[in-house]
Amino acid sequence: MQTRFNLKKLLWPVVLVAVVLFSLGLGRDVAPATAQAGGPADGIICTDGPTFNLNTRTGYVLTPDGNVVYMWGYSAGNDAFQHPSPVLCVNEGDTVTVILHNSLPYDVSISFPGQENVFADGQPVQPQFDAGVLTSLTNIAPKNGGSITYTFVASRPGTFLYQSGTDPAIQVRMGLFGALIVRPAAGSYYVYNDAASASTSEFNHAVGAEVMTLQSEIDPYLNQAVEQAVMAGGGPISFNMANYHPRYWFVNGRGFPDTIAPNFASWLPSQPYGALVHIEPNSLANPLPYLERFLNVTSQATPFHPHGKNGLIIGQDGNPLRGPGGEDLSYETFALVSTSGQTYEALFRWYNREEYSTSNPITVTDPGWQNLQFGPYYSGSPYLGETGPMPPGFSSMSQCGEYYIISHNHALYQLTSWGVPMTGPGTFMRVDPPGGCP
Repeated sequence: MQTRFNLKKLLWPVVLVAVVLFSLGLGRDVAPATAQAGGPADGIICTDGPTFNLNTRTGYVLTPDGNVVYMWGYSAGNDAFQHPSPVLCVNEGDTVTVILHNSLPYDVSISFPGQENVFADGQPVQPQFDAGVLTSLTNIAPKNGGSITYTFVASRPGTFLYQSGTDPAIQVRMGLFGALIVRPAAGSYYVYNDAASASTSEFNHAVGAEVMTLQSEIDPYLNQAVEQAVMAGGGPISFNMANYHPRYWFVNGRGFPDTIAPNFASWLPSQPYGALVHIEPNSLANPLPYLERFLNVTSQATPFHPHGKNGLIIGQDGNPLRGPGGEDLSYETFALVSTSGQTYEALFRWYNREEYSTSNPITVTDPGWQNLQFGPYYSGSPYLGETGPMPPGFSSMSQCGEYYIISHNHALYQLTSWGVPMTGPGTFMRVDPPGGCP
């Protein structure tokens, strides 16, 4: 799979996003930094199993337009509230145990789409009914202190969701969801038990070789109604779901520009997962593709479009794209349209195809500075790994002449925060020069 470097595609989205954000007063210093507790600043942060103690928590998330929204979530052990819930990572063949403790004034549960033979407290899971009315898709942890233990064997690798099966129209949208990753028996740097799915997640983890794009949404009026009901002790939630209308759309629990901040950014205490894709060009020293895991818990189809890196879709909903005879059914796309509950795996490489440099210059003469708009991540040079002069008073956030190429939801009305443009599900791919920044 080949991706051609295009200077115009590189610069215009960076300039557009920067102009809009800074004109609205939303510009922030979000240069990559060291993640909390020595973890990677970007890429997937796993909570490793196969045994997990999850607790329901309540808390608040920050939105790029300055709002604060009440949410629910599952948290690991004694950890505080986080959004989205932890990324649970297990190995194929593991007996997975998830102990759910529920402190909310409502019954909750966890369902595991794509997993077979799930048990609850030692018995096969069953939908729950009250006087013949379905109340939950699976067994519950009762409100105000109840608990339940789910077990299953992670029988096949892939990317999956876990989410509340109780009143999911409300509880999933309130934040009771997360990602479940099952590593294949072939090794942690594979996606499935197939050499074609090898990624650099083991060989090059320091630059986030395995990344996640988890799309979600919020209608703050629903969240406000739930908060008021919780404060009243858990009575009826006064919200008509026919009026449900999202105002915020997130990637990994954040909106742009917070999406490109590092994992565990200090100013986002409840939103630990960044969405920056941090890579280096494909080369003999970096030969394997990168892996991106897509998950969708929104209420509608979302077209996510990474500029400059077509993805080779190799799996969907935990199934490798292979035909009955083992034939390869993977396909390349520049925009992935997913619907609620779907997951995908995509492999991609980025090629510095023309290898432009000061010794191999682009055959285009740039206009004068007075006719240019400089983005905050422009290094002063159009060449990877190089810097150049900048206008007086301009401060670049580029570290070593790396590239920043935008990725975003192509449904542009969703690329907002309650109408504020270019603040929703968007992020960057950061391309470092070979060997990384010094």
